[in-house]
Amino acid sequence: MAHNLPHNPLFSTRVEFLTTDERVTLSYRRARLVMQTYNLTASDVQFCSPKYWAMMTDPIMSLDTAMFTILAAHVGLTIGTLSRHLHKRPDLRPLVNRLLRFDTVGIYLLTERGHGLDAFNIETTATKTPGGFVINTPREEACKFMPASTPAFGVPKVALVMARLMVDGEDRGPRFFIVPVCNEQEMYQGVGSIRLGPRPGTSPLDFSITSFNHVHVPHTALVSSNLSDYSIPASPLEAWWDEVWRIPLGTIAVTAPWISSIKAAAFIAGRYSMHRSVLGKGTEPIPILSFRTQQWPIAHATAVGHVLSNWYAVAAKQSADKSLDHRVRHGLAVIVKTTACRHFQRCVPEVAERCGAQGTFEHNYMARIENDGKGVIIAEGDILTLCIRLFSELLLRRYQIPLPDASESLLAQHATSILEENIELLSQLRGGHRSASFNSLILPQAELAIEAMGHALAYSAGLQSGLPKPILDIYECAVIRRDPAWYSEQAGLTRILQRVREDEAVSAAIPHLDAYLDALGIEDYVSAPIVSDEAWKDYHASMPVYTGNAVASIDQVQAML
Repeated sequence: MAHNLPHNPLFSTRVEFLTTDERVTLSYRRARLVMQTYNLTASDVQFCSPKYWAMMTDPIMSLDTAMFTILAAHVGLTIGTLSRHLHKRPDLRPLVNRLLRFDTVGIYLLTERGHGLDAFNIETTATKTPGGFVINTPREEACKFMPASTPAFGVPKVALVMARLMVDGEDRGPRFFIVPVCNEQEMYQGVGSIRLGPRPGTSPLDFSITSFNHVHVPHTALVSSNLSDYSIPASPLEAWWDEVWRIPLGTIAVTAPWISSIKAAAFIAGRYSMHRSVLGKGTEPIPILSFRTQQWPIAHATAVGHVLSNWYAVAAKQSADKSLDHRVRHGLAVIVKTTACRHFQRCVPEVAERCGAQGTFEHNYMARIENDGKGVIIAEGDILTLCIRLFSELLLRRYQIPLPDASESLLAQHATSILEENIELLSQLRGGHRSASFNSLILPQAELAIEAMGHALAYSAGLQSGLPKPILDIYECAVIRRDPAWYSEQAGLTRILQRVREDEAVSAAIPHLDAYLDALGIEDYVSAPIVSDEAWKDYHASMPVYTGNAVASIDQVQAML
């Protein structure tokens, strides 16, 4: 049934002809349709069943980033957080059932305007009273930022609000509380929502700043399996990570649509370049795909789409594998997100540019998805911050990420070398990881090192799965471009040899490009009219036409001349 989603009228609607609020309404309707189509259970969400991953990785998610944003918070975070308490909290079942039916939308109010990623130090309070708790925002900086909390689109909403549990004037640490936010028409008493302005060029949503003015909730609003446990945790930070246990899963889940987006961009640019022609000096049209400058970005994006899609399936299973240390699972999620998002940022703008002026318009998908992609870099943890934390812990040898053996490939050798040279550098720093030198010499390398691990893991998964050699060769060449100096110094690949290697890889891939594009499995989800002349003519006929009967006077024409 999910395969019918791209053909549903809700997804075939041309959004560029709608107003901003019409698009937001459509995104909520699409989210409901996806929920109804997959019909998940609480168990599916809690244990990340194949059905759950099928929904999160459905290419339909890449068509509407606002819809995916709604679902990622609603399913992965809200339902996910509540799901593990159901066995001891049957009173939560009616709410979870409403969420599963999408009768109520769940939002996840964790971060605050004045704290950002420092979510452990939030200021919102939940003060214990004889009747329950009072949720309060003490100052503007403590407002929750930026989940969509307005009542403007006829959707009831409930929030999981992270607040500091205050008992008898004592701070017992951050906990989640269930707080109804709005019904179909208005906010609930004491809850305030300020709608933020639009993010330019993106799929619009009613992003908001949310505050609470002494909102009373019952004692059952505490998200806990033990409603009488108000104790101070022995390890506050570990307890906080346990509260936000769905974040690591969210880190890898939010990555999936961007892999589909890379595939869609490769397909659009590839098909466009096959039929778009120039005359040049001869009389026969020459497809622009004949030029190497057009071939590389398309082959690059195609190879990345295949390699990441193959790797993601492996990594998603690892991230949910309870036999692995939870820090390793989160580390793998960070590596996947970093690698996929940075590939996205290189591939999509490049292929969009190779589609000329037409690549800049929303109806051809790539310009909008490029802007939307900037949001995912921050969602479920800012990439650079995540990399700094992970890299620091790996250098301190607090745990290890299982990497391919260095002998397996150049990319594995590169990842191992970068890690080892920084471990050696750290050992020579006076003051260790708290020194100014660590901040200035090592931290700037964090993202490059984490991404190198992702490249090695993705390539290894491709080798083991038997991906076509030209695909793997192009992927390898694209990665070499990220750190050409290392490959020249350590692998003996001079600049010229790197170019020759690229030439051989592209030459081997281009004769099979049509098949590689088909194998991406994304065609049904692509509606960009530039993929063919026929599609463009159909779209051209659907656009509003301005006509009139005005007649220009001769005087006006002469005046202009």
